[in-house]
Amino acid sequence: MYTVIGVSFKKAGKIYYFDPDGIEVSEGDYVIVETARGVEIGEVVIGKKEVTEDDIVSPLKKVIRKSTMKDRARDERNRELEDEAFDICLEKIDDHGLPMNLIDVEYTFDHNKILFYFTADGRVDFRELVKDLARVFKTRIELRQIGVRDEAKMIGGLGPCGMPTCCSRFLRDFDPISIKMAKKQNLSLNPSKISGLCGRLMCCLKYEAETYEEIKEEMPDIGEKVEMHVGSGKVTRRNLIKKTVKVDLNDGEENDEVEVDVEDLEDYDT
Repeated sequence: MYTVIGVSFKKAGKIYYFDPDGIEVSEGDYVIVETARGVEIGEVVIGKKEVTEDDIVSPLKKVIRKSTMKDRARDERNRELEDEAFDICLEKIDDHGLPMNLIDVEYTFDHNKILFYFTADGRVDFRELVKDLARVFKTRIELRQIGVRDEAKMIGGLGPCGMPTCCSRFLRDFDPISIKMAKKQNLSLNPSKISGLCGRLMCCLKYEAETYEEIKEEMPDIGEKVEMHVGSGKVTRRNLIKKTVKVDLNDGEENDEVEVDVEDLEDYDT
């Protein structure tokens, strides 16, 4: 077993494990660690816990130290430098006439590298752009092409529900999402109704699917005969959110349906 802490470098970002190396840290603390990109500052989002070898990526890197006020000030300064670097990169992209959209810029904590994230419809020859940026910033430059879901996570915004996008708020990883999940939730299959800002199927279809499955198990199926205090009938429709069903009392002969709470049904198979 290994004693680790979970560190994230962005809001709702992926969690990476590090060896605390005897340093007392708690959830919410900031630490300085060495990563594949260089020295970084990150937030402890998971306190000390025991994991197996299968849960870690070897070699497990150690925490260098807890961050200081000076470290936090430097990190804030890096955020300001990123804004400046963003504007400079936009100018260089325009100078070279490259078909790419700059999305975000990141300085590593030690200024060992600057990462520029962009989207594009296809492959982009940005070699001359990298040379220009290296001359300006005098450090290592990395341009990384990202997909539309990563773009939405970085930029954020409001989803169709009116709330901030899940990916920018709390989802740390993107799970596969299928149209089958929308069908199970009785949603309209109109792409404009079930797509997020990124144009892909909404992330909530994934993590809400299990809830809908559980609710369905507690409710009668469409076509099933149920007993109520006013008589018996067949279920014609279900409202999974309200946990109600529409019941036809006259077997389709007349439009005589009633809406009933599932809890008020006297008999049906679950």
